Amino acid sequence: MSIQLIAGLGNPGPKYEATRHNVGFWFVDQLARSKGASFRNESKFQGDVCSLSIEGHSVWLLKPQTFMNRSGQAVRALAQFYKIPVENILVVHDELDIPPGALRLKQGGGHGGHNGLRDIIAHLGKEFMRLRVGIGHPGNSRDVTNYVLGRAGADEQSDIERALEDAMHYLPLILQGETQKAMNHLHAR
Repeated sequence: MSIQLIAGLGNPGPKYEATRHNVGFWFVDQLARSKGASFRNESKFQGDVCSLSIEGHSVWLLKPQTFMNRSGQAVRALAQFYKIPVENILVVHDELDIPPGALRLKQGGGHGGHNGLRDIIAHLGKEFMRLRVGIGHPGNSRDVTNYVLGRAGADEQSDIERALEDAMHYLPLILQGETQKAMNHLHAR
């Protein structure tokens, strides 16, 4: 198994650009910049896409422009067009249940209340790989929406940015299917 599509989740537009819910966008933007690639809008994929090579692996990057709750439409459109099996998709998303800057990598599972994952599961099933980027929890479930659609404080932002750098460092292992090795490093940080 090797990853052929990395979908970073977020909401489009400047209003949401710096919000915690957009860490998936931050990751794929950073990855594209590091390789000198740039995104272009592709209406047939309902998102911004780019293609690049990472240590010999050809990978599509996708930023769905459907808003978070409809992310599955965009991921499915690109995956179906290029015949990418669901197991070869990595979804990068914010995670309330782990501290800011912590990373967790896993294959499959439920949506855990994350509406972007819920929609992807509805369109593709649940066997895609997930890179969960910790943003912490506001403490009260009534505050979750404002929290994820808000900006992180300076310390939390630094922790998240460091985590994204670490994830980029270990991405080649993930792309090669060496997920256990990647997990050992990412989960121990």
